[in-house]
Amino acid sequence: MRRMIPVLALAGLALAVTSSASRAEITYPWCAQYGGGFDGGGRNCGFWTLQQCRATVSGIGGYCEQNFMYRPTAEQPRSTRKQRRAG
Repeated sequence: MRRMIPVLALAGLALAVTSSASRAEITYPWCAQYGGGFDGGGRNCGFWTLQQCRATVSGIGGYCEQNFMYRPTAEQPRSTRKQRRAG
């Protein structure tokens, strides 16, 4: 029984680490809203571009709209200085 406790603790720690990593939400800027009808349709907010979204709803009905839950990551500002050539 004494050997089982550290093994269970280690397994619990491994589970906690992997489940917290999978909770990281990935959001995309475009959502597809599929046709409503009787069942109410569906929503897929997994598109990087409007063109991807439009290609998905093409032929099956629905429309695309911006994902207002999307928060872009801050990009590093680029340097505007020109680099000198050694010479």
